Amino acid sequence: MPPRPDLGPKPRLGYTQSPIERGAERRTDSAWLAAAAADTRALCYVIGGEQIILKKNGSTFDAAFSLANARALGPATETVFLGLLAEAPRFGIGIEPSTAEALKSRSDLLVIDLRSIAVQGLVGADHLPPLAEAKALLHWHAKHRFCSNCGAATQVLQGGWKRDCTACKVEHFPRTDPVVIMLAVDGDRCVLGRSGRFVSTMWSCLAGFVEPGEAIEDAVRREIREEVGISCGRVDYFASQPWPFPSSLMIGCHAQALSHDIVVDREELEGARWFDREEIAAMLLRRHPDGLTTPPPVAIAHHIIRSWLEGERGTF
Repeated sequence: MPPRPDLGPKPRLGYTQSPIERGAERRTDSAWLAAAAADTRALCYVIGGEQIILKKNGSTFDAAFSLANARALGPATETVFLGLLAEAPRFGIGIEPSTAEALKSRSDLLVIDLRSIAVQGLVGADHLPPLAEAKALLHWHAKHRFCSNCGAATQVLQGGWKRDCTACKVEHFPRTDPVVIMLAVDGDRCVLGRSGRFVSTMWSCLAGFVEPGEAIEDAVRREIREEVGISCGRVDYFASQPWPFPSSLMIGCHAQALSHDIVVDREELEGARWFDREEIAAMLLRRHPDGLTTPPPVAIAHHIIRSWLEGERGTF
């Protein structure tokens, strides 16, 4: 194997390593939740649809508001309990997207999407996991105000972690959609694809939703075969990442390619091809002669690709 390239210190994977203790055992205690909402130490994140509200502190930004200051921004559509940080309660507060849009006129606030916050490093990394938690949970509430069984309005319980139908008694819980994201490799080569949603220079791992009744390994093999026509054998799990756009769990893997001819599914991808280690190293270092790049470190695809290049996992 060629010498490992010096890529510098490993960056932190975005939306992971949450400092929040979720305190699930507190969610059924309505008296405790009421006291937590009155706690002067309590802080919250304010989210309007796809937009996050940040406070401007000179040249820096802060994502955490007091509950009183958050409620002064506009009527809350929902308030959810996220957990505890050093025993201090943390909440997520939803506001209408139109309210968030109107707040863009304020000079003391920045209204911006979560992807941009993460990529630009606008807030500390410890804020990203609870922001992801709040955004995903509030999105679920916005889409599940009525019972999918009978159509009646539902009520919020357990600090925002449950909705009950008072008509047919069905219980509704937040959901997470599993997505496999993987790198097909063959010795010193790997396959990357290009989606039309990407910036013009970026190539990334293949990805797709896990289907009902499907194992992770089977989903990895199926998606690679469907998108680029390559058959794979062994699948190695790498790591996972919550991806709150709107509410997915990215399950990162490496897969051993058993065939080599690429047939691109043009409904899914603009293109796909094999890349060798030298080219991948140049892309990660932003030194590729054609300006090609990999996803930024906030995305798990960056870490899947880097781990293969550095020989840590998924090498065959």
